[in-house]
Amino acid sequence: MEKSIFEITKMDCPSEENLIRMKLDGISNIANLEFDIPNRRLTVFHNGEIQHIEKSILELKLGGKKISTEKTDQTDFKENKNQKKLLWSVLIINFIFFIIEMTTGLFSKSMGLVADSLDMLADSFVYGISLFAVGGTLIMKKRIAKLAGYFQITLAIIGFVEVLRRFFGEEKLPDFSTMIIVSVFALIANGICLYILQKSKSKEEAHMKASMIFTSNDVIINLGVIIAGVLVNWLSSSKPDLIIGTIVFILVIQGAVRILKLGK
Repeated sequence: MEKSIFEITKMDCPSEENLIRMKLDGISNIANLEFDIPNRRLTVFHNGEIQHIEKSILELKLGGKKISTEKTDQTDFKENKNQKKLLWSVLIINFIFFIIEMTTGLFSKSMGLVADSLDMLADSFVYGISLFAVGGTLIMKKRIAKLAGYFQITLAIIGFVEVLRRFFGEEKLPDFSTMIIVSVFALIANGICLYILQKSKSKEEAHMKASMIFTSNDVIINLGVIIAGVLVNWLSSSKPDLIIGTIVFILVIQGAVRILKLGK
């Protein structure tokens, strides 16, 4: 048995962990995967060659780089029996906030909230693929990944078009108070998701570390929408909301491209 350690520089939250798990699913010589999200490390326990595993990780373009490979005597791995239950929990939280942010975003005329809702939906897709594809065939997993990826890109493009329309047209200012309040709750929801998933790793990680929370892309996006809401009120301009919306739509498309790669 060998142990290879990878640095994954863009592994900011459990969503990227699930992308990697799905990508490596089906590689027969992998015995176990251990993720350390705060330190952006992945440890792969495997038999035989590492080339196929390394190639698959690099294809995700998450900044993966192999640090070391060494022999190990470890053969006993504790499987987390509650993983499916935890995935359901974070999927439900993300999907509920997708609905909340999409609804409040449309009513408050905030593209930042609409874009962030799609980011929540993107995470729901990743967790959903992990759940619904369990025990399924590789072909089925690829089909689900393609459908999710194309649907996500379609929504993001529609969002871009709406941003352009609002940028060059005259629109009412978005409701900054709704932007801030909903984003604060979304921030709390993302923190809860990180806590739930990291709590399952080991007792030592049961208490969430600040460094882990604030390196998450999801949390940075929430903070961005909050700042945009403050600027909308301060400048009496919708431009900060449109700018953060554009940035998040780009991130959503990047996430969709990663999902599509799982379908290849």
